[in-house]
Amino acid sequence: MIEARRIARHLAVLAASASALPAIAQERAVEVHVSLQGDDRNPGTDARPVRSLTRAQALVRKSNAKADVTVLLGEGTWRLDAPLLFRRADGGQGGHAVTWKAAAGAHPVISGGMTVSGFKSYDAERRIWVADVPKGLDTRQVWVDGTLAERPWMEIRAADVKFDAQGFTVTNPKLDWLGKLTAPGRVELEATGFFTDRVSPVKSIEGSHITMQQPAWDNNTWGYDTISKPIFPDDSRLFLVGALEFVGKANDWHSRPYQWVIDPQAGKLYLRMGLDEDIATREVVVPRLEALVSIAGTPDAPVERLRFEGLRFSHTSWLGPSRPTGYANQQSGAFLYETSPLRPADAWQSCGWGCVEFESMRQKWHQMPAAVQVAAARDVTFAGNTFSQIGQVALGIGNDANANLSGVGLATQGIRVTRNRFAVLAGSAIMAGGVRIEAHHPDDAKLVNRDLAIEDNTVVTVSQDYKDNAAILTTYISGARIAHNDVSDAPYDGIAVGWGWGYNDAGGNPNYDENAKGYVHNTKFTTPTTLRDTVVEGNRIHGVKNWFMDGGAIYNLSANPGSVIRGNHIFDIGNKIAIYLDEGSKHFAVTGNVVETGGKWLNINTAGGMYKRRISTDNTATGNWHTVNSTGGRWLEEIGNVAKDNPLVPDRDWPAEARAVIDNAGVRPEAQP
Repeated sequence: MIEARRIARHLAVLAASASALPAIAQERAVEVHVSLQGDDRNPGTDARPVRSLTRAQALVRKSNAKADVTVLLGEGTWRLDAPLLFRRADGGQGGHAVTWKAAAGAHPVISGGMTVSGFKSYDAERRIWVADVPKGLDTRQVWVDGTLAERPWMEIRAADVKFDAQGFTVTNPKLDWLGKLTAPGRVELEATGFFTDRVSPVKSIEGSHITMQQPAWDNNTWGYDTISKPIFPDDSRLFLVGALEFVGKANDWHSRPYQWVIDPQAGKLYLRMGLDEDIATREVVVPRLEALVSIAGTPDAPVERLRFEGLRFSHTSWLGPSRPTGYANQQSGAFLYETSPLRPADAWQSCGWGCVEFESMRQKWHQMPAAVQVAAARDVTFAGNTFSQIGQVALGIGNDANANLSGVGLATQGIRVTRNRFAVLAGSAIMAGGVRIEAHHPDDAKLVNRDLAIEDNTVVTVSQDYKDNAAILTTYISGARIAHNDVSDAPYDGIAVGWGWGYNDAGGNPNYDENAKGYVHNTKFTTPTTLRDTVVEGNRIHGVKNWFMDGGAIYNLSANPGSVIRGNHIFDIGNKIAIYLDEGSKHFAVTGNVVETGGKWLNINTAGGMYKRRISTDNTATGNWHTVNSTGGRWLEEIGNVAKDNPLVPDRDWPAEARAVIDNAGVRPEAQP
């Protein structure tokens, strides 16, 4: 009898202990439930969920060394006060895995924003309303009912201004009113060139002279395709952005329905509505954070076996271009941030298409930080998520350290991005890889980004603010597979792979060596970079390159051994280039693609008169169907570039093989939700 009572007490203790732990279906699987109706004092069971994501993280760490853990988020929006940090302790331990996912039937949102209400009429004639926001809050994006509103802007002609070392003078007397703007320090100059989209903030306006913030102005007025000396002036445009006085300057045929200005000091948001719209029925969201999620261990101890599924990531704004450093864009989210003591005083005039001093900065470019950042990580999967209403690159994978909150860059392996939706983004959907020396010639093999899969994703309406951003970009990656994605509505490249213009390849690039004196300040490497084995296959790419002439619907830079562009369908790109192997491209096979364009269906940059130097060589293009005969660059067998047996189908009466490519391109039915 005594023994029976002892056993009963023991069982009671066990039962009590079990009730204080997250639901344990089996020893190998633990569930942590999160609900907006929960309480962080709860154990995280289905019946007693926790409320906060940080409390869920703490519960994960208690179980992930002895079991697989799944965190289930219920319906609702989790508005973060700070980015979620996933470090090594937050991934799977000892061979186990951790999954963060939507509970059955739920649509959880991880948001860095806040809704704004209480608007009052400010200027009835111009349909401007005003609402209170927290003082000090600044942003570069506002969304109204999920659509990107714009900051008010006006276009100016290059002939209306005269550039100098500090800024520019407005020479058109019709623009004299610019000297009376109420908040000149909130105005920016945006300049789009042949492939760049640059931002320089204004410092002050005195009379007709506009003085720009530094070092943004210096960094935006030297290098390549600069504000003061764009490569093709006729393809370049200048915009003044951000003054309340600009509201309505662009007529309704060219502007977006909603325009806004924020005054951080006064804590006011001004919003222009459409004609006859009821502002009370609109959802207005302002981002408060510059990032949502940072995932990073270290190269020696990476985050491992982490999965995100069925979640929505929304509402960030990267404020970099608003700061005195501006956005000295170089290409596809890379920008000049640091200053150089070598910069000539007259660089704004003398260095518009490269100079030896500018080359001293070549290996120091920064990358745009993403809203969701992954570095020093292994076996991380994003499946079936939505990335939308984000003010920068949505998902950054293995970018340089400067693009990560963790301060750790690169070192990713086995990252899977599949069945996600990327839409309504200010920047790229995905930017993977770094651009600095550590990315292409690391001194530690653990830094190499390798084995990346980007498959069956829908990417639409991206790079709305940062037009230079490729929809999908992978730089120095060993083994990137970009397959069966549907990519549309983007101003620049649809899928861009590679980096470096051959600069960092073994033996260097003679063009930069002899014409830009590029190796005076940089190493001419004798070994290959980490870039290889890229597969771009089965993608459906359409409606891209709707701003820039340069670039391609599919685009590559530098030597990329073992790589192939195969079975893609490209259409609805006007007269733009479809497949572009840019400078230094080597070892590519282009085959079995269906290409519809009125421009060049295939282009290669063989460096003009230096084409016999084989700067771009060992590339083949065979068995592709296309609607025009036009190609660009030198496709000559004598320099190792072969384009032959590519059927011309001007009437789009596709043969069965081409029709099969068209039918099979894009997101595969079995991968659709």
